[in-house]
Amino acid sequence: MDSVTRLLRDLVAVDSVNPTLVPGAAGEAAIARRLVQEFEAMGLAVEVQEVAPGRPNVVATLAGRAPGPSLMLCGHIDTVGVTGMAAPFEPVVRDGRMYGRGTQDMKSGVAAMIDAVRLVAGGGLAAGEVVVACVVDEEHSSIGADALVTRWRADAGIVTEPTDLDVAVCHKGFAWSEIVTTGKAAHGSRPADGVDAIVHMGRVLVALGALDQRLQAGARHARLGTASLHASIISGGRELSSYPDRCALQVERRTIPGEPETVLVTEVEDILARLAAADPTFAATATSMFARPPYEIDAAHPLPGLLGAAAKDAGCRAETIGMSFWTDAAVLGGAGIPTVLFGPAGAGLHSTDEWVDLASVRQCRDALAATIRAWCR
Repeated sequence: MDSVTRLLRDLVAVDSVNPTLVPGAAGEAAIARRLVQEFEAMGLAVEVQEVAPGRPNVVATLAGRAPGPSLMLCGHIDTVGVTGMAAPFEPVVRDGRMYGRGTQDMKSGVAAMIDAVRLVAGGGLAAGEVVVACVVDEEHSSIGADALVTRWRADAGIVTEPTDLDVAVCHKGFAWSEIVTTGKAAHGSRPADGVDAIVHMGRVLVALGALDQRLQAGARHARLGTASLHASIISGGRELSSYPDRCALQVERRTIPGEPETVLVTEVEDILARLAAADPTFAATATSMFARPPYEIDAAHPLPGLLGAAAKDAGCRAETIGMSFWTDAAVLGGAGIPTVLFGPAGAGLHSTDEWVDLASVRQCRDALAATIRAWCR
């Protein structure tokens, strides 16, 4: 078994389910200890950054023989939950694939970036510095990446999320908002006394549906397509024989470059104002829950071309693409580290049948090693 497959197997075997997503889950402490061992065995300088209790980032550095450009390789070490999986932490290799939780998202990318640095370290780094960052909590709030950029910087970065060996130069952002409609509780037999908060929310849903249609027919990003919106969670009512006095709806808006993080609340408040103007009994509020911006590297930056050339030499397709999902690249980019995404191929993100193509993990590693050598000189 080659070194990158062996490391990936070891990482998948460690339970690192995000405890914010799944209360009581293991978190990243155990996998962090395994990574510290790996980096120390490689002779790298390694530092543990405690982001939250039991939730450490692990950051290793490889220094070159002379001053020069720096490159950050970044990947998250938490995973989503494992409900419905029979043996999520027992990696199985079958037909050139490895199965198990985190194989694709994204312990394969983490293994590839670490093994790439191992290859480079064996021959020595000509100049500059490589920062290898293994961060917590990307699957929820990215507190790991937020903490990382308070202490480490680089001239450029690569996040090794799964991209099917293409080079992703942009991704969408998102915004979450909660809308609450307020009615008046009353006995179900007395309509004159009650105001139905759920019916009022129905009007909100119709307006949101119309907004989504406009978004998907509107401005289109060349690689990301359009913005979109969907209703995610709804709750309301107390019992069948009562008018509901409250209904709560949580919605998600996917954003594209050029849109502000506040766009969803602005749009929702406009909808609520119009509904209130049409019906004096309508009452509702909107609250911003959380938002992350879209991201796009400057089109003139040399990193995508350099990485793409190295990836093609390693046998990768290496097309220039955008990603529909949000990633830590936006955090790095927001901190002034121009960043792209590049990682292995597989399937089953967040599903019960997650796998990665092992040949693609090796190709990813080789492309990353060549990129390090080309950048840090």
